[in-house]
Amino acid sequence: MQGPTFGIRDIPFSYRGSWFDISPVIAEKTHADDLHLVSHQTGMHPVLRFVPLHGDARAETRIVATPSLLAWHHENHHIELTYQDADTIRVRGNGLGLRIDVVAGALTPFSGSYLYRDPVDGAYVLTSYETGRRYRITVLAGTSAAAGIEALGPRDRHLTVAGDAWELAIEEYDAGRSPFVAALTFDQAAAGTARQFGAFVDSVAPWRAAETPAAELAAYVLWSATVEPAGFLGRPGVLMSKHWMDKVWSWDHCFNALALAAGDPALAWDQFQLPFDHQDPTGALPDSVAHSEVLYNFVKPPIHGWALSRLRAQLPLGDDQLVQVYDRLAAWTRFWLDRRRVPGHDLPHYQHGNDSGWDNATTFDGDRVIETADLAAYLILQLAELRTLAAELGRPDEARQWGHERETVRKAMLGTLWQGSRFVARTAGTGRLRASGSLLDLMPIVLGADLPPDIGAELAAGIERHLTEHGLATEPVDSPDYAADGYWRGPIWAPPTVLIEDGLRRAGLIDLADTISQRFRALCERSGFAENFDATTGAGLRDRAYTWTASSYLILAAAHQRRSAQPVEA
Repeated sequence: MQGPTFGIRDIPFSYRGSWFDISPVIAEKTHADDLHLVSHQTGMHPVLRFVPLHGDARAETRIVATPSLLAWHHENHHIELTYQDADTIRVRGNGLGLRIDVVAGALTPFSGSYLYRDPVDGAYVLTSYETGRRYRITVLAGTSAAAGIEALGPRDRHLTVAGDAWELAIEEYDAGRSPFVAALTFDQAAAGTARQFGAFVDSVAPWRAAETPAAELAAYVLWSATVEPAGFLGRPGVLMSKHWMDKVWSWDHCFNALALAAGDPALAWDQFQLPFDHQDPTGALPDSVAHSEVLYNFVKPPIHGWALSRLRAQLPLGDDQLVQVYDRLAAWTRFWLDRRRVPGHDLPHYQHGNDSGWDNATTFDGDRVIETADLAAYLILQLAELRTLAAELGRPDEARQWGHERETVRKAMLGTLWQGSRFVARTAGTGRLRASGSLLDLMPIVLGADLPPDIGAELAAGIERHLTEHGLATEPVDSPDYAADGYWRGPIWAPPTVLIEDGLRRAGLIDLADTISQRFRALCERSGFAENFDATTGAGLRDRAYTWTASSYLILAAAHQRRSAQPVEA
């Protein structure tokens, strides 16, 4: 299986489990002329630069990427690169040479890279202060020459390989490793990678068809962004991207878990649980988890009860798993009820837009410590899931308590924040009410049929006002606050699309749900899997290989295919 081709400037070339990729993207919104080996251990760090050579000059090449093979083409000559495994790539050339530059050239006691030649096996070894890892280059065929061997200070450090047919292996590892032995040929390594990806896409998207043309590429974005346990990630993790968004945020992971659930249940469960591994003593989840940092300065919205109810419909969970997830979800919910409610208030509050996941939405343009209807709706769903779990686990008293809390929050949301035709936000400290034009204010549609029908109809009408030909704008395009690349002040995002589509469908508003699903799927098929999209042009914005976008496409496409396969009632 060769798989789809993709633009290397948009989607990095990588491999399931690997902590590095091959890409020209070397920093946020920064593209280099040449491809780099970019590591995501201790942050995002370009380590090696690959410069194709024709004779002694840089060759202008056409780059073609598929899930198993990356190639530079120049006239009738080429260089090819494939992964052998998660920490080893194989590179070979025919008619072109390759210069491999060390990116961090200035070596100091606290930064840079040191290049030496191992006297044991003759391999070139680079130690990187930035990543804390070593990179070994073993020349398997052809001739090589190096500069900067054992040099200190600011020096040019590079390796050049040439010959009619040359080949090398590059490994990322910790302190020591046995000399490299080519147990597989290059072609065998490439074929093995193709088989592994083929098995993955067959498992997570067996339903794919001509009507879902982006399914394989969406699966590749997920597969290639997966890393092995390392650092603060104690489980296999799907990063949001192997560009600069190389973390797991504590609501993004829910969408990846849902997309993986049917085809790779173990990986799906790891995604759901990963932030909970870092739950603090108050029950709060971290804002994000990366290889070398866990941030607690913000939280993310409690959509986890909504996600868990959907996961449990697909995952075979044992009793121990149910007990663990119940305890964790209960602690997360108590954080909101105990730590984020003003005394005397029944509604919890966000302390900043970042807590909501909608960082700069216009809902937060006035006061930022506010009680909002989206937060209340998520907790209503989460409390319902806890009530169900407690009953299943034989804890009737806890089930009754969760049910009581649910009714308390629901009553307060409808009685305080619903103002006749819309939901508003309330300042936690002063009680001031404020309306905005943000789609965030319409998110209580996630309650589906649990909303009074008249409120559901009003929310649906509001949602339609946000709907462009490409999907749901987070701020109406005719709003004075709309910004085409304004993050949560205009662009289309995947998470609200999935949440709203699901809520509308459960509310019985099927036509609008179908329209939203169709437009978002078409948007991804046309513009890829960007972090967000321009609401008027459909162009991809920001990070172009974002896993929650790919997962959202897979979630919506799989559901569409299931509905299409159902017989039509007479």
